[in-house]
Amino acid sequence: MKEELRDKKIAVLLSGGVDSSVVLHELCGMGLRPDCFYIKIGPEEEEEWDCSSEEDMEMATAVASRYGCRLEVVDCHREYWDKVTRYTMDKVRAGLTPNPDVMCNRLIKFGAFDEKAGHDYDLIATGHYAQTEIIDGKKWLATSPDPVKDQTDFLAQIEEWQLRKALFPIGHYMKEEVRQIAEREHLVNARRKDSQGICFLGKINYNDYLRRYLGDNPGDVIELETGKRIGQHRALWYHTIGQRHGLGFGGGPWFVVKKDVASNILYVSKGYDPATAYRDTFSIHDFHFLTERVEMREVTFKIRHTPDFHPAWMEKTAEGCYTVHAAHPIHGVAPGQFCVVYDKYHHLCFGSAEIGVSS
Repeated sequence: MKEELRDKKIAVLLSGGVDSSVVLHELCGMGLRPDCFYIKIGPEEEEEWDCSSEEDMEMATAVASRYGCRLEVVDCHREYWDKVTRYTMDKVRAGLTPNPDVMCNRLIKFGAFDEKAGHDYDLIATGHYAQTEIIDGKKWLATSPDPVKDQTDFLAQIEEWQLRKALFPIGHYMKEEVRQIAEREHLVNARRKDSQGICFLGKINYNDYLRRYLGDNPGDVIELETGKRIGQHRALWYHTIGQRHGLGFGGGPWFVVKKDVASNILYVSKGYDPATAYRDTFSIHDFHFLTERVEMREVTFKIRHTPDFHPAWMEKTAEGCYTVHAAHPIHGVAPGQFCVVYDKYHHLCFGSAEIGVSS
């Protein structure tokens, strides 16, 4: 990789975490001196909600200084609110299950950042656990050897030109190897915990955030099989398909299996693992191909950030639209989630699409 990068102008996105810090270590170990950038993001009320903590900045500054690289702060606060946060609120209000971190990669890390500071750079290096491969002159997104940390699902909506600029210097490592490198090199954040949850919220509870911007909208909770009313929900957007914990209804356990947005009804099924919580067929629309259009027949896929890849065959129903026929029933298939599709060996990522609303 060293020779391939020697004449490239590289930007490193430093978050203050251990992964991006080891990215900088790896590149500087090749004799490179990339420029570092800290992206400042958050919703519209910067003072109260912005998760760009002083500790993040201190860590990023210390790591950049250690390797003699300049660090610049790029403020994408307004862009994040206009694009990612608004996307999240619109989807949630419509009864869907969005993934803000997927859109952050496409619209902010490889989008707004490139518009503000990245145009002059050949490559944008991040701490994602993902790899790329050149096949017949074209760049493909490939999975990391660490199935738990693999983040190709979060990258499956980036544009083809963004993939061409993407560089993942630690994507071939296991997470414990990255930690070992950080500790061996005595990096200031070597033992810092990984961030959890949606990036702009920090320690703020997601439901509190939804309540702040959407309020409550109470409605009935109905048992799907019997039509019996078992209680009242505060708002549909506090619940997602497949949810079991935190429902607060007696006589359970209960699973969320359906949301009727028009009637404001939450449907649930009773039991520890009801059949209604599973589906083996569902539709996806507006498929986004990462590198190029490919024939998708025998594939694997995932619908959430887990180590599990599910085998399936794809039936094309219209341009950009498919029916996914899973080899076995899948738990918690929710409209609005991204279905990320890979080759049958779950190695190359073809792209992703939103799961449609079932009839």
